[in-house]
Amino acid sequence: MAIILSQSSYWELFEDTVEVETNVHAVDEFDTIWKYPQQLGQGYWRDIVLGEGLSLTIADYQPHDDIISAAPERQHPLEYTFYLAGGEGCNDCFVRAGQYTLCGSGVAPKEDCYSSAQNRCFIVNAHIAPALFQSFLEPTKELPQEFKHLLRDLHQEYSISFGKTTAQMHLVLQQILQCPYHGFMKRIYLESKIWELIVLLLDQLKPQKQQKSTTLKSDDIERIYQAQAILLQQLSNPPSLIELARKVGLNDCTLKRGFRQVFGKTAFAYLHHHRLEQAKQLLAQGDMSVAEVALSVGFADRSYFTTAFRKQYGCNPGAYRRR
Repeated sequence: MAIILSQSSYWELFEDTVEVETNVHAVDEFDTIWKYPQQLGQGYWRDIVLGEGLSLTIADYQPHDDIISAAPERQHPLEYTFYLAGGEGCNDCFVRAGQYTLCGSGVAPKEDCYSSAQNRCFIVNAHIAPALFQSFLEPTKELPQEFKHLLRDLHQEYSISFGKTTAQMHLVLQQILQCPYHGFMKRIYLESKIWELIVLLLDQLKPQKQQKSTTLKSDDIERIYQAQAILLQQLSNPPSLIELARKVGLNDCTLKRGFRQVFGKTAFAYLHHHRLEQAKQLLAQGDMSVAEVALSVGFADRSYFTTAFRKQYGCNPGAYRRR
């Protein structure tokens, strides 16, 4: 059974596990190791603060159980994450080794982030304050159109894009992991590598690097409807996005993009909505308890089900059942 935590509760577990680094990084106060909480798994989380508005994270961990961390709506900086081993997911998206995510600034909506049991996750991540990124622009110049989605207003939802890690990116990532310097030289070196990766990521966003038309083929649409049918048939125990894509003969990116085009929402959001709709019908019948209804439609955690139901319909499932 998955461990479900709020994002704040998840990070509180790290607060008691800070360990003084005893290897080559010990001399640098800006470089801190957070031991992965033993009750969750094994590994570490390394935070390197390079300056105001600029930080680097290197994490390598493996949970004992599936972990779902519920993140609230929040302000989001410019951020990228490279996956060197394993992978992790957020809502309906799962990113694996050899891929990256690039997130712009703005508002991040409520999200459920998950890590799979016994699945190692090894990442390199950077957070960049929007103002710091903008400081590279000349005073009279605007950000090129193809990059404007990376800097959105505080009230606008942030952008997120995915890509395959190139050979050049892999080289820079290895240079980060094998940084030979200490003190201020280490800080300069790592900061330069963060910006080098940004340049490589921006280069992938240029028009000539963008993919061709994403218009769905009729055969793809038919397979997406097959995926919908599978989700509805396996409501209480649905396949992962990757498994679902394999079942219908699509790659996960095409399925993810196509599902949104065909149904107007992600596969995860579609499944979530349909589960709640079925739960509503079962509660109205009055033959099952709230806990039984929650389990029958795939909610292992009753409190999470109650919160989701209240958010969707404006009342608790128990109150709806008694109507």
